Amino acid sequence: MKILKMVSAMDLVAWRGFVYTLFILHFVFACQLLLLQPLVSALDGKSGDTAELFERVSHSIKVKHYSEAINDLNTAIEADPSLSEAYWKRASVLRQLCRYEESEKSYKKFLELKPGNPTVEKELSQLHQAHSALDSANNLFLSADYTKALDFIDKVVLIFSPACSQAKLLKVKLLLANKDYAGVISEAGYILKEDEDNLEALLLRGRAYYYLADHDVATRHYQKGLRSDPEHSELKKAYFGLKNLLKKTKSAEENAKKGKLRVAVEDYKSALALDPDHVAHNLHLHFGLCKVLVRLGRGKDALNACSDVLTIDEEHTEALVQRGEAKLLIEDWEGAVADIKSAAEKSPQDMSIREALMKAEKALKLSQRKDWYKILGVSKTASISEIKRAYKKLALQWHPDKNVDNREEAENQFREIAAAYEILGDDDKRAKYDSGEDIEEGMNMGGGGGGFNPFGAGGGGGYTFHFEGADFPGGGFGGFHM
Repeated sequence: MKILKMVSAMDLVAWRGFVYTLFILHFVFACQLLLLQPLVSALDGKSGDTAELFERVSHSIKVKHYSEAINDLNTAIEADPSLSEAYWKRASVLRQLCRYEESEKSYKKFLELKPGNPTVEKELSQLHQAHSALDSANNLFLSADYTKALDFIDKVVLIFSPACSQAKLLKVKLLLANKDYAGVISEAGYILKEDEDNLEALLLRGRAYYYLADHDVATRHYQKGLRSDPEHSELKKAYFGLKNLLKKTKSAEENAKKGKLRVAVEDYKSALALDPDHVAHNLHLHFGLCKVLVRLGRGKDALNACSDVLTIDEEHTEALVQRGEAKLLIEDWEGAVADIKSAAEKSPQDMSIREALMKAEKALKLSQRKDWYKILGVSKTASISEIKRAYKKLALQWHPDKNVDNREEAENQFREIAAAYEILGDDDKRAKYDSGEDIEEGMNMGGGGGGFNPFGAGGGGGYTFHFEGADFPGGGFGGFHM
C-alpha cells in the first residue's frame, strides 16, 4: 500500500514537470511567432517566407518608406548574418539614398558571401560613379560652374541615387543660382510633396517666388518654415529682408504721390540698395526713380535711371518715353525723338505718347534754328533790361570799326548780335520765337550776304549807331557815335 502511494506521488511530480516543460516550450514558440515572424521564418531556408520579406521591402521602397525597408533588412541580417540577399537589398536602398559608405559595406559583404556576382559588381561601380559625381557637383557649385554641376546631378547622381535628398536639394540650389525660377518651384515642390516641412525646400522655393516678385507667395513659404523653426536663421533673414524691401518701396511710392520728390528719390535708392540681384522688383524701383527724377528736372540722373529700366527690359514702353523726356532736359533732341518714336511704334494707339513725340520733334526743330539767347549770352528767362545790357556790351565789343584786323569776323558777329536783339528786344517777336514760330523769314534781310544787315544797304564804312539813353534800339545811337 505504501509502495503504491509512493509511485502515485512520483507520477504526480513527473506530470507536473512535464506540464511545466510544455508551458515553457509553448511560451518560447509564441515569442518566436509574435516577435520574429515573418522575418526569422525567412532564415529557416523557406523560400516562401524569404520572398514575403523581400516583397514587403519592395513595397516599402515603392511608397518611399525607405527607413521601414532598411529596418526590415537590418532585423533579418541580425537574425541571420548569412542571408546574402538581404545585404544586396540593403546596399541598393542605401545607394538610392546616397548613403554611399554604408551602401558600399553592404555590397562588399554580399560579395564576400557570394563572390563574382556581375550584377552586384556593376551596381558597386555605379555607386562609385554616383559618389564621385556628387562630390564633383558640390565642388562645381562652390566654384559657380552651375551648368556643369547640374549635368553631374541629372545625368549621374539622380540616375543611380534617385532618392538622394542631398542631390535633390543641391539641384534646386543650382537652378536658383542659374535663375531658373520655374525649375526651382517645380523641383522644390516635388521635395515638399514627400516632406511638407522640409525647411530648406521651403526656403529655396520661397526665394524663387521672391525673385519672380511674387512676394505674397514667397512670404507664405517663409512663414510656414518659421512656424516649424522660429529660429531658422536663413528663413528669418529672407522673411524680414522682404518685409523691409516692401516697406521701403511703399514709402517711396507714397512720397512720390504726395509730391515729396526728393524724399522719394532717397527712398527708391535705399530700396534698390537692399538687393541688387532682385531684378524683377528693381525694374519697378528703377522706373519709379526715373519718373521722379524727370519731374525734378534732373536730366542726367533721370537718363541713368531710365536706362537701368531698359537694360532689364528693352521693350519697356513707358521707360522709353521717360528717357526721351530726360534727354529733352539735357538737350539731346535727336536722342529724345528716337526714344519716343520707338515707344510710339510699340504703342501706336497711345495718344499721350504721340503728344510726347510731337513735343520732342518740335524741340528738335527749334534746336536746329539759331539760338538768339545763346548769341547774346543770356538765359531764356532774362528780363528785357538784361537783354539790352548784353546787346550793348556785345555791340561795342564787335563793332567793325573797333576790329580793323579781323573786320570780316566782326561784321558777321555784329550782324548776329543785332539780329538777336531785334527778336529778343521786341516782346511780340520774342513771344513768337519762344513758342516755336518761324519768324526769321519776316526779319529785315538787307545787304548782300542774305542775312540780317544792321548796316543797311550801303554795307561799307561809316557805321553810326545811336543808343537812346538806356533803351538803345537797333537804329541810330543818339549821342553815342562809333
